[in-house]
Amino acid sequence: MPENNINQTDDISEKDYLLEVLLHCKDLEQTLSFYTDQLHFNIEMIFPADEPGVALLSGFNQRFRLQKDGLKDHSTFQVRGDFPEEKTIIAPNGSEFHFIRADEEIVLPELKPSLVITHLDKNSQWHNGRAGMRYRDLIPDRQGGRFIASHIHIPDVGPVADYVHFHNIRFQMIFCYKGWVKVVYEDQGEPFILYAGDCVLQPPQIRHRVLESSENLEVIEIGSPAEHLTFADRNMTLPNESINREREFKGQKFVRHEAEKACWIPWREAGFEMRDLGIADATRGLAGAYVIRALEKKGLVNNSLSGRTTDCIIHKEEFLFLFILSGQLQVFIESQGEIRLNAGDSCVIPQKLPHRIIESSDDVEILEVRLSADFNQVKTINC
Repeated sequence: MPENNINQTDDISEKDYLLEVLLHCKDLEQTLSFYTDQLHFNIEMIFPADEPGVALLSGFNQRFRLQKDGLKDHSTFQVRGDFPEEKTIIAPNGSEFHFIRADEEIVLPELKPSLVITHLDKNSQWHNGRAGMRYRDLIPDRQGGRFIASHIHIPDVGPVADYVHFHNIRFQMIFCYKGWVKVVYEDQGEPFILYAGDCVLQPPQIRHRVLESSENLEVIEIGSPAEHLTFADRNMTLPNESINREREFKGQKFVRHEAEKACWIPWREAGFEMRDLGIADATRGLAGAYVIRALEKKGLVNNSLSGRTTDCIIHKEEFLFLFILSGQLQVFIESQGEIRLNAGDSCVIPQKLPHRIIESSDDVEILEVRLSADFNQVKTINC
């Protein structure tokens, strides 16, 4: 009976170990000609010489053992590279080779705007994700697949089981909600720590890695599209030697925003101020992200301060997301009435839906993320 496990004393990282993919065939000569002529594989070994039954081939950074045993092969391979077009080739033995462009074009699903309100409570569902991280979905309907927002929790202090990787994505930002996390990014120099209130913009395909975290780290991650590819990069070590903080990745620049260095300016609603997280400039207006807080310290900040107690806002943006970092916020949303949002709650307010702030606690802080950065709004009355 074959053993199920490699002995613990075996070092499977030794160079003496070599993985070969076994491929079956009925006609070795015909199949071998296909692999060498059409796929440009190299013959590394063949035997026996008088009537070959096995050929060892190499190609696409892989080794294949082609074996004449009368069986049809059902293997399927995806080959990623800089191909002028994508296509599929089927070998005489039945093996399929799908040639796929490595730099796949990002496909944005059709936007399906909807009102989404998510509360953080004992019924909140968390699931295990990549590298030991726990995820809470803040936009279950994903707005038709256009957006994803996740509340991510790492419970244990110390090193994170992460690796150098990158995302094929249109937009992605990470906001440190609680605790701290040590990260490193391509061309950005030595590793650094994100503290609560800090954030980064991760431009498309920038290599990065999470190194370690505090106990009970919590971050908010927002991206578009909702489903995107994450690739490991085994060839890059971070930090890398070059430093180029002005580099653009697919038209976007990396941003590291530090809360303690931020400047506060008036927000669009009276009684509040905001700090710009720098994402609008780095994305050339694709997106904007801001932290908003109340100016007044008198318990509740009432919207009557602005003189517009019954005025509502209708925005025209692709996406408007709010996450309550601290305190309480009471809002009016047409068709829903008054809604109270507490720390950890979030909402997505779709286009053309009238809404307004009613009041807030004096310690309220809100993370607002929107696409685009220019907030187009009109006012309606008596909502």
